[in-house]
Amino acid sequence: MMDAARFATGVTFDDFVGSVQKYPELWSIGARHAAVPADVIERFSAITTPLRLVALHADWCLDAIGVVPHLAKLAELNPLVELRNFVRDENLHLMNSHLTNGTQSIPVIIAYNSDWTERGWWGPLPSELWNWYMETGRNIPKPEKYLYKRQWFARDHGVSSMREITDMVFGTRAPRTPVVLATATG
Repeated sequence: MMDAARFATGVTFDDFVGSVQKYPELWSIGARHAAVPADVIERFSAITTPLRLVALHADWCLDAIGVVPHLAKLAELNPLVELRNFVRDENLHLMNSHLTNGTQSIPVIIAYNSDWTERGWWGPLPSELWNWYMETGRNIPKPEKYLYKRQWFARDHGVSSMREITDMVFGTRAPRTPVVLATATG
């Protein structure tokens, strides 16, 4: 599904940020303030062959603003990590191979080895935020939900996402435990 020619059609993060129509200021702020935890940098320093990362998202996705800039910073810091951005709605065949609970939730980060075999994928939210969303967030009005998520990402500084993506890449991630919602029985 992914190969060198297709990967080359993705855009670099800088080009993506330069072309956004929705939330350009937030994307620019995210790019300027992106950081990568030292433990993540250290783990990625162990790779010896190219690692290709695909970020599947869209400029309107506020959750992507909390994740993708940090991933771009990692690619900037490590010459063996290459990142390309693909717009979800223009790549539905790729999106539909990486659904979350049957939905096209983004961002999705897909890792490929140098021979283009898929190492794994991550998304759309860090586990802590995903659990909040499943338990509470999906049942509250959008403005409150978006405010909570933006504040969470601002406090986290990309640390949770980057550590979980690192665990996915290196095969040390525990499977996401589904949140079981209590239902009334009667």
